[in-house]
Amino acid sequence: MKTILIADDDKNIRELVKYPLIAEGYHICEAADGEAALRIVQQQQIDLAILDVMMPYIDGYEVAEAIRVDNDIPIIMLTAKGELADKAKGFNAGIDDYMTKPFAPEELQFRIQALFRRYDVSNKTLLTVGQLVIDRKTYKVSKGTKDIFLPLKEFELIYELASQPERIFTREDLITRIWGADYEGNDRTVDVHIKRLREHLGDGSNVVIKTVRGVGYTLEVMA
Repeated sequence: MKTILIADDDKNIRELVKYPLIAEGYHICEAADGEAALRIVQQQQIDLAILDVMMPYIDGYEVAEAIRVDNDIPIIMLTAKGELADKAKGFNAGIDDYMTKPFAPEELQFRIQALFRRYDVSNKTLLTVGQLVIDRKTYKVSKGTKDIFLPLKEFELIYELASQPERIFTREDLITRIWGADYEGNDRTVDVHIKRLREHLGDGSNVVIKTVRGVGYTLEVMA
């Protein structure tokens, strides 16, 4: 059972977030201020933190920075602020996602699930799929004896696709996982990067990135 920390000085918000997550099988810890949130992180194994920005004693930005010193866990920030500068400050503090109040609890659950999937994948440093070996630690892709050097976004794309061969990823999935939920571009970005990735991988491999018309992409290993 995964444990989620909810830190918000508004009890109503904590309850709005808490009960749907309990129904999904998560264990919940609550904190009404930043100091309490950090004590919980120091004393317990926390798998994900949901932090409000404006909390007594220590604000959400400082809590996120403190968590990042010793913990590699997903962090979602809740705030009434939606300005770009506020989002930038949050991401610079180490958060992974950002939700502006008011929000739908269902959307928060979707984002939590997506972050857990992303972190579970990122803990695997080496993937072997067909003739490709993908090393997340060195950001190197090898095809047989040949090394392929990819730009960062193309590397993240091949790693994401190869982490679950034959799964169909929608363009929206890939945008959220690689560019982030707040990316303001369109899904044409994915098409352009997939085209370049195919060119870099070239022919002669038994790994193929297939287009699923009207949906997205999937990686297949050919016999």
